[in-house]
Amino acid sequence: MSQPIIDIKGITRDFQMGSETVNVLKGIDLSINKGEYVALMGPSGSGKSTLMNLLGCLDTPTAGTYILNGKPVSQMRDDELAGIRNKEIGFVFQTFNLLPRTTALDNVALPMVYAGYKKPERHARASKVLTQVGLSDRMDHKPNQLSGGQRQRVAVARALVNHPSIILADEPTGNLDSKTSVEIMKLFGDIHANGNTVILVTHEEDIAAYAHRVIRLRDGVIESDNVNPDPHK
Repeated sequence: MSQPIIDIKGITRDFQMGSETVNVLKGIDLSINKGEYVALMGPSGSGKSTLMNLLGCLDTPTAGTYILNGKPVSQMRDDELAGIRNKEIGFVFQTFNLLPRTTALDNVALPMVYAGYKKPERHARASKVLTQVGLSDRMDHKPNQLSGGQRQRVAVARALVNHPSIILADEPTGNLDSKTSVEIMKLFGDIHANGNTVILVTHEEDIAAYAHRVIRLRDGVIESDNVNPDPHK
């Protein structure tokens, strides 16, 4: 059996609210294998956003271990975590998080700037992934010249550009109409079919229905973890 790409054991996360300690995650065990397509679900306050921040190395746990692609990240310093985030994880957010005065091409190339690639290689790879997401004719457009769906495609291309181990998408269709949402979810299906590990965080059942495995959180624990027998294509 190959080693899981994500292996979490006994993860807790506490926050101080004044004099009170709030236990948001209460001992999570979770394994995700390379190439899986997983939806993380749960009502507001279930701990799913906190878990997503931990999975994405945006936060560190109070206790427990997290092995990401063979690397123990639960005890890493902030600068080490930043390096892991840039190399291992491609983020897609509900609000796109694009630089407004920058072209689609340069928005997509941005993670490669931090990774130290030279401009010709950045632009070559950014144009390749923009073509992959169907935006070969929009590379010189700025975000305000693009539709919501096109902006999210730019965000997806940016997430892919460093060949990350995992694509982590937080409510990726939250700001899109239903027709555009279907197009974006089809794109995630294509990305998964190309061998990427995809983790969606969503509260929408119809979006989670695209995933092959659905993990539900409630009150800081995993309530259920089920294979989806008939994922949307």
